[in-house]
Amino acid sequence: MKVNHLLRLYEQGNRDFSGADLRGVDLSGVTLIGVNLTAANLMGANLSRAFLTKSDLSNANLNWANLSYVKMNEAKLVEADLTKANLSGAFMVKSKLPHAKLSGANLTAVNLRGANLFGANLCGACLQKINLREANLSGVNLSWANLYEARLSGAQLSGASLKGVNLSKAFLKGVDLNGVALEGVNLSQARLGDANLEGANLVAADLRGAHLRLVNLQGADLTGANLVGASLEQANLTWTILSKADLRDANLSEAKLKGANLEGAKLYGAILPELAKNFLSLSISSTVESHQLAQASFT
Repeated sequence: MKVNHLLRLYEQGNRDFSGADLRGVDLSGVTLIGVNLTAANLMGANLSRAFLTKSDLSNANLNWANLSYVKMNEAKLVEADLTKANLSGAFMVKSKLPHAKLSGANLTAVNLRGANLFGANLCGACLQKINLREANLSGVNLSWANLYEARLSGAQLSGASLKGVNLSKAFLKGVDLNGVALEGVNLSQARLGDANLEGANLVAADLRGAHLRLVNLQGADLTGANLVGASLEQANLTWTILSKADLRDANLSEAKLKGANLEGAKLYGAILPELAKNFLSLSISSTVESHQLAQASFT
């Protein structure tokens, strides 16, 4: 279908373009509010800065499409194929993208607040500075995705795959990551205040300078994790495994450390709760070396 014909039909009140062949067409800046483009072929199409509010692109083929700065709030993209698509700067608040294919896509600075991405594939996608606040990310594949400075406060992440993900400087305040596998994940300087990480697998995770105040890490495994300079004030570390963890210069004031495993942990310059002093002194032979304990301060 040619662009002029499509736009003429739209002006005449036609909104149904389902199954249309629009490969490689230039629809940049056009207004197509509320249109039906289900199962349409838009591979390589240019939709940059187009207005597609409340439109339906479910099952559409948008491989390599340019959707930069597109307005698609409340749009439907159920099972749409957006592999390698460019969505940088797009406005997609409350859009529906369950089971959408977004592997390798560019979603830099996209606003997906309150969107539904249940079961979507975002493997290897660029999500730097994306807004995913209050979004449904249950069952989402975020393996090897770049979420540098992403906003995820209030997002649902149950069953999400986060292998190799970069969450450096991400905002994760209050997020529930109970039991989520975060082994080796980069969370350096991430803001995780009030987050629930109970039972989480954080083996060898990078948490340098992370903000973990009031975080629930009960029973979590942080074996070999890097927590240098991390803020863990009032954190719940009950029965947490911190074996061989690097806690140098970390702030654990008022943290709960009952039953915590600190065997081989590095504590140079760490600030520890006064209540932990006797516990650590009694277990010095099996947990931390005496010269390290001498370098820690207690509050």
